[in-house]
Amino acid sequence: MTTISLPRRRLLQGAAAAIALPSAFGALAQAPARQFRIGNQKGLLNILKGRGTLEKRLAPLGVSLKWTEFTAGPVQLEALNVGSIDFGDVGEAPPIFAQAAGAPLAYVGATVPRPQSEGVLVPKGSAIKSVAELKGKKIALNKGSNVHYFIVKLFEKHGLSYADLNLVYLPPADARAAFEKGSIDAWVIWDPFLAAAEKTLEARVLADATGVVGNRAYSYYFSSLDYAAKNADVVAIAIEELNKVDAWGSANRGDLANELAALWGLPKPVADLTVARTAYGTTPITKAILGEQQKTADTFFDLKLIPKKINVLEAATGIA
Repeated sequence: MTTISLPRRRLLQGAAAAIALPSAFGALAQAPARQFRIGNQKGLLNILKGRGTLEKRLAPLGVSLKWTEFTAGPVQLEALNVGSIDFGDVGEAPPIFAQAAGAPLAYVGATVPRPQSEGVLVPKGSAIKSVAELKGKKIALNKGSNVHYFIVKLFEKHGLSYADLNLVYLPPADARAAFEKGSIDAWVIWDPFLAAAEKTLEARVLADATGVVGNRAYSYYFSSLDYAAKNADVVAIAIEELNKVDAWGSANRGDLANELAALWGLPKPVADLTVARTAYGTTPITKAILGEQQKTADTFFDLKLIPKKINVLEAATGIA
């Protein structure tokens, strides 16, 4: 049996510790990998996903991506609320309802205003020629959506009140069916449903949102307050890449229409019309943008569509 003297034992222990130090420091130096979970609808986020450019931008930061497709904004925001996604795209109304329900929502980006992308449709042979003639008529729309706000403001502009509205609350597919059957007099809707009705039903646009809803954004990009605060660099890169897709789409509308027609499963002429009248551009959130969103939120509260008055600025982080 070999006996190791105390000085030699200490020397060997010190050597072992010295060998272990580099690997220990290496483990400490490796920060835990970050994840960016994106919930997307059929639109520009789908195009961004297909190109893989966001993955390339985020790879050097050690950020991995996970994509999940959703059919509508409210479902995306529910996924955010339960912690299943970190980022998504949504129209104007769902974030207001989500914030009123206590979701940890953060506005992190917005599109430029798109007033021509929403409008009031009447059937091809309708005798209705003016907004004033809509008083008391059956008007279908998706309750609490961006077009709900639009029709309220459109009636105000033409000297009518909310009491003059005879609204029928229907989701887009059901509203189209009712429109085709003639069981409603008008339909308030957004693209591409708007363009589809124009092209396939020869529906007539009685009025769009131009000059009616101010500089309100058409849609928003969202995150959670916690994720946006801790991963501002990741969110900023996502907005930059979306803006690049916007810029490309604006300069290559024919190609964009081809991609969107395939994504939507709609005829090419529908995508062509939608793209032709859409303003493209993505911008970071500002107080001015959220000031417009606050007007929408206040209107929904006044109409008792949300249970409490909200401060939209509370759903923002790092804005000027």
